[in-house]
Amino acid sequence: MKTITIAGGTGFLGQVLENYFSKKDYKVYILTRSPKKENHIYWNAKDLQKWTSILEETDILINLTGKSVDCRYTEENRKKIHDSRIDSTLALGLAINVCDNPPEIWINSSTATIYRHSLDLEMTEDNGEIGNDFSMNIAKSWEHAFYSITNPNTRKIVMRTSIVMGRNGGATIPLKNLVQFGLGGKQGTGSQKVSWIHELDFARALEFLINNKALDGNFNLSVPIPTDNKTLMKSFRKVMRTSIGISHPEWLIKLGAKLIGTEAELVLKSRNVVPHRLLNHGFKFQYIKIERALSDLLRL
Repeated sequence: MKTITIAGGTGFLGQVLENYFSKKDYKVYILTRSPKKENHIYWNAKDLQKWTSILEETDILINLTGKSVDCRYTEENRKKIHDSRIDSTLALGLAINVCDNPPEIWINSSTATIYRHSLDLEMTEDNGEIGNDFSMNIAKSWEHAFYSITNPNTRKIVMRTSIVMGRNGGATIPLKNLVQFGLGGKQGTGSQKVSWIHELDFARALEFLINNKALDGNFNLSVPIPTDNKTLMKSFRKVMRTSIGISHPEWLIKLGAKLIGTEAELVLKSRNVVPHRLLNHGFKFQYIKIERALSDLLRL
């Protein structure tokens, strides 16, 4: 039986992975600040403490730790977003190197937001253009921290994850709520690209990376062909059988983002991300079309 330890695994993505791999007879541990279950282990996501001993029996280490970016980018929140990602990554890297029996593979989170806003150029792992703003610089710092520590006996992978569509979390829930209230029209121009991945394909992609032992480095986790915002919202309305969908001009989105304590870029940035490396190595997606994915996830 293989053992997986998921750092920061109590959130939406961590639960998706725990459920998926537990059903495949993996033993799963969760590193968390607030242990609530038998397989939960306390860590503060910063210091080397008792939690490091669990890595001795860990085959696969997955790090999902990081404060949510769904907030206003105040100075305080910017620091928490940065430090939560960098501190946890550096702590895991150091802990691996004090192990007598280190994990075989370490998969660390990053984000598809590392690439610049693009309506036309496809952002692949090799040819994507990395930009220069707060979100992109956080991603660059995150990946730099990951690669700054040499772990000679552990294979290392960065997952540049796009928007994950889930049954009980991710982007699906807030967008579903907008549609239910008749507000599910396009956001901004509606032309901005939306790179996304079904929660099942997210878990399957990680399993693929784990099992293909020659693979390392950066991988985009997104469907082969991004949709756009207008099509995304139209698909929500169709699946939910809702004809009314009021659109939101850019100025209203920026105002609304301030009112609810988030950032407009989360819906206005065009994420034109393509998973060339997964495709080139033979990974097969189960959900490629957004309407089919939503039909599965919403099950109305």
